[in-house]
Amino acid sequence: MIEGIFVEGLIFAVMAMGILISYRILDIADLTCDGSLATGAAVAAMCITSGWGVPMSLIMAFLAGVLCGLVTAAIHNHLHLPGLLAGILTMTMLYSVNLRILGNKANVPLVRVDTMYTWFRSTFDFMPSAVASLMGTLVIVVVLKVLFDLFFRCDLGVAIGALGGNEQVVISLGMNPSVLKYIALGLSNGLIALSGGMLAQYQGFADANLGQGMVVQGLAAIMIGEFLFRTNRISLITLRVILGSIIYKALMFLGRRYGYLVGITPNDFKLLTGLLVIISLIVASTRTKAAENRARREAVKKVMGGVDNA
Repeated sequence: MIEGIFVEGLIFAVMAMGILISYRILDIADLTCDGSLATGAAVAAMCITSGWGVPMSLIMAFLAGVLCGLVTAAIHNHLHLPGLLAGILTMTMLYSVNLRILGNKANVPLVRVDTMYTWFRSTFDFMPSAVASLMGTLVIVVVLKVLFDLFFRCDLGVAIGALGGNEQVVISLGMNPSVLKYIALGLSNGLIALSGGMLAQYQGFADANLGQGMVVQGLAAIMIGEFLFRTNRISLITLRVILGSIIYKALMFLGRRYGYLVGITPNDFKLLTGLLVIISLIVASTRTKAAENRARREAVKKVMGGVDNA
């Protein structure tokens, strides 16, 4: 039970890292996530059922997600549409694309095929199956986290971060913002689709509606993580995202397990997730204003102290 919460949280963290790129680093409200997650699940499922193997299924899921992000970036860059609208257009089109990938089926089971998690259980056969699944997922997420941290420490990653803060700075440095948006949105949706491929193998099926509402859930996980500690270091930011994802999944589990005590049903979870994001935004805004007021008072004290000494 507890192992399952951690496994789902770690898989969810991969998606949250992708959302982190678009919403926090690039500062673009990209809704492609709801479509690209299902695309990754569909591609991984079809690769596995076609006998391509687990590693190739994850690679193809990642590349499919990158392609989804490139489509959104192309619409945003060349048609000069806002990132939000570009993401909505791509997400809408991806629903039909995902059905095509799944062979015009809404759901494809992965029950009688070898998946990543059957491989984990056979590799770590000296452990209980739930612990083996957790260990395998943890290894993958740690590797992805390290690669993520290294990328955003290199010049290209720093430039993408600067693009989200001030596009004119990037232009003044002689870099093309459009190219950086292609890279950032491609990487973002690649991670999201990879998460979808992992999730399909963990759940044992791929569904065309798998990504519905995932953007809000990913934002909730990111914001929960931001309450844990403040930092500007990318390694700690990604750690915060992983911890926030696990906490979010734990909260959802508690809601499913004990929600009946206060009249909460699974039908209420999306409402509660939305309220959680709104509350997080309110608290974050309040904390920011409090910090600004505190800094302003300290500055006034220093000025008054200097006047008195004079």
